[in-house]
Amino acid sequence: MLETLIIQNYALIDNVSLRFDSGFTIITGETGAGKSIMLGALSLLLGERAESKAISDKTRKSVIEATFSHPDPELMSVFEEQGLEWNPAEILVRREVSASGRSRAFVNDTPVTLPVLTAVTGNLLDIHSQNSNIQLSQSSSHLSILDAFTGNAGQLAEYRADFGRYVTLRAKIRKIKERIEKNRENREFIAFQLEQLDKINPKEGELKQIEQEFDMLSDADQIREDLGCAYDSLDGSDNAVLGLLTDAEAYLGKVNLTLFEDEEADLMKRIENARIELKDIAETVSDYLDRVGSDPGRLAKVTARMNLLYDAIKRFKVADEESLVALHRDLRHKLNAIDFGDDNVTALELEARKLAKVLKAKADALTESRRKGAVEFARSLVATAIPLGMPNLQFEVELTQGKLTADGQDTAEFICSFNKNHPLQPMSRVASGGETARLMLSIKSIMARCMHLPTVIFDEVDTGVSGEIADKMGAMMKEMGHDMQVLAITHLPQVAAKGDSHFKVYKRDEEERTVSHVMRLDTELRVRELAGMLSGTEVNDAAILNARVLLGDNLK
Repeated sequence: MLETLIIQNYALIDNVSLRFDSGFTIITGETGAGKSIMLGALSLLLGERAESKAISDKTRKSVIEATFSHPDPELMSVFEEQGLEWNPAEILVRREVSASGRSRAFVNDTPVTLPVLTAVTGNLLDIHSQNSNIQLSQSSSHLSILDAFTGNAGQLAEYRADFGRYVTLRAKIRKIKERIEKNRENREFIAFQLEQLDKINPKEGELKQIEQEFDMLSDADQIREDLGCAYDSLDGSDNAVLGLLTDAEAYLGKVNLTLFEDEEADLMKRIENARIELKDIAETVSDYLDRVGSDPGRLAKVTARMNLLYDAIKRFKVADEESLVALHRDLRHKLNAIDFGDDNVTALELEARKLAKVLKAKADALTESRRKGAVEFARSLVATAIPLGMPNLQFEVELTQGKLTADGQDTAEFICSFNKNHPLQPMSRVASGGETARLMLSIKSIMARCMHLPTVIFDEVDTGVSGEIADKMGAMMKEMGHDMQVLAITHLPQVAAKGDSHFKVYKRDEEERTVSHVMRLDTELRVRELAGMLSGTEVNDAAILNARVLLGDNLK
């Protein structure tokens, strides 16, 4: 539950620190006192957009911090996925907004992104505002309400994962077909380019090879001369290195090398190794010499081929020989795809058809679960809402099947009637503001039990009702407070009297500006607050007595 809330430098609030209890908490105050400011601050913890204009003192940042005690252990999986430290006793969330509008979010003092913040706080807190009543009138929200009641989140997540893959696959197929169609328009040019490259027939690594051959053939005489001189120096003349080495070995053989610290074997072995290595070098040079020959005819062919490849690289505007070979291969593939179809498209379309069948089966399963859930949801809603002054309420969820979307194949519409013998019509057409508020409270009462939300905040959910109905709505919220923490902002004394605890929001003119404050009311202050709500500006004895009657057991 929401245990503490700190708001600093946000709109009219300079510094407020509150501690909340479990059960049903009431928040009252005059219009414009700052109740909506508190909700705005809490909305920032739910990931809403931060605006710098909400910061009153531009010399310091705005801070909104909340502590939620005893979080649901199921939330631990979210923390593990996000790499956050889990504390089974409490969760601390904070949002900081600078004067420039820059925002930072923290969970248990660890910096997080707004999506992560929302993933955490969305499981801790639900704010129901008057805008939520407007959303209830829109059929776009009806399917999500039904899904939440039905409890098919896992089933829906599995379907959406497959649907995402299907959409990606269809997009890939569409792009390939668009490319083939575009290529078809350019078929003549592609065929011409392919014909030119077929004549050239470039091969991987060919250019490097013929460049080396060109270098050898174009300078063959000089290369042969240099190799010949190198061979003569090694083994092809009287003064060659190998001959001189043999002489050195003979001279050393005449010396008793043991006189020099027994190094005879080592020194002679080194000479032998040197002779073997030099002999191998000489043979290699001789082999090079045999491979070099002056061949003007071959040189002309190599030069022509090399120039042809150079010209092709330039003409087809590619970077190098590898790119030319790749272009040749790509053009052939494009032409084959135009003339005979793309095998890849055929395989992808087959995969898409199989996935579509899987999706349809999963969509049918979702529809079936929604149909069953719709009947139970309608029954629960009617039973919950009738005591709120709607004795003739009829309610159904109308499901319609259409094409597959990310939500399945269904659209949902809440249809209802509030009068005897009247046909059921879409709720947006027949429900008044007060009826919509009562239906929404009933839905919230049902959904809160299904979703196990620890804290729900109602912002003037009782708008448009009064008297006995207001009293019953207050009783319903108090009953909800037995299973969860409920906070309600209200202007109705019948609702305010039901609270287990009561806060008042008020504003005061100070030296430089007007500042909003929040205070917890003790029993006597609650009596006077309710008396003021009952009588208006003048609080008389009759109003005080009436307030005490309304509070009843809450006076204890």
